[in-house]
Order: sequence, then structure tokens, then C-alpha cells
Amino acid sequence: MNVKKSFALTIALTVLVSALAFSSAASAARVGISLRVNAPPPPLHREVVVVRPGPGFVWVRGHWDWVGGPRGYVWIPGAWMHPPRSHAVWIEPRYEFRHHRHFFARGHWKF
Repeated sequence: MNVKKSFALTIALTVLVSALAFSSAASAARVGISLRVNAPPPPLHREVVVVRPGPGFVWVRGHWDWVGGPRGYVWIPGAWMHPPRSHAVWIEPRYEFRHHRHFFARGHWKF
């Protein structure tokens, strides 16, 4: 096989593998797969819900999100969001302790 064909095949395979990895990560986030974490999140912050900006918006309560590393959890403030599809429902993040380990499932839209 010549160099040009070999290079083109390498590029094509790289794009395909990247697309598959991204697709898996996106669907994992959508179905809320749990991540193993070091500790439970801190208590939730108190928030004031402001006036809805318009019809179709849903209040997504503030929550802790796991970023890993030395930062661990970061606070994501509550906000009015427009669901990505009609009739989509926001599933809040959740923390679980099972099998002597801590797990965190990110919030996601359920279609």
C-alpha cells in the first residue's frame, strides 16, 4: 500500500474511532451512568428562583457536578432552561453509596 493510501486510511480510522467514542460518551451522559467518586457532594446551596423568562422553560435546580481531580465537586447554579426536545424531563443528579463505594450520576434530560 502506498503512503497516501496508508495515511488516508489512518485518518479515516481515527475519525471513526473518535466518533464512536464521542457517541458513547454522549449516550452515557444521556442515560445517567454513574461515576465512581471520592466522597459525597457538599450540601446544596439555597437559591432564589427568579421569574420564568418565557413559556416552555423549565427550572433546573442548582446542583454539584463532579469534575474530579483536586477540585472534586463544583457548584452549578440553578437556571431556567429550554428542554432540548418537547416533553423532555430533567432528571436531577444523584449520589449513591453502594458496595462500600461512592457514586455520582450526573443530571440529564430524559426524552
